[in-house]
Formats: sequence, structure tokens, C-alpha cells
Amino acid sequence: MFTIEHDFDATVITLIDEAEPGARPLNEDVVILSFDDRVVLEQMSPEGDEVVRVTLSMHQLTELRLALNLPEGNYRIDRSV
Repeated sequence: MFTIEHDFDATVITLIDEAEPGARPLNEDVVILSFDDRVVLEQMSPEGDEVVRVTLSMHQLTELRLALNLPEGNYRIDRSV
């Protein structure tokens, strides 16, 4: 399950880890904040005492999207095309 909210300066997507009925979720929710120039992923640490953040530039996000569909190897995006 996920939710989408549009704030003033960002789109906020929350990914909710749904478990089987009667079971505990495996992971904390993941919150994705999408800005004009970056995407920030947030999740509570396993200990539950701090929020862990990963910030990706838009170029890194593009590379991640492409990498999900490529086989093993080293790649570079040709920005001149």
C-alpha cells in the first residue's frame, strides 16, 4: 500500500510494508520526498531512535531507473544525446 500527498514544495509518497494478516510488518514505512532537484528517502532505523535519510540527485535517480532494467556490468549515461 502507498499514499501520495502534494505539499507546497514536494510530492510525498509513503510506502507501507503490509504484512500477512496477523503478522508484523517486516520494515518501517518508507517516505519519499520528491523535490525539483532531488529525491529524499527516509525510514526509521531498526532501533527506532533516528530517521535514516538517503538523498539522490535527479541524475542518480535516472541512473537507478535505468539500472533496474540492465544486466550486470558498468555503465555511463551519455549526456550529450
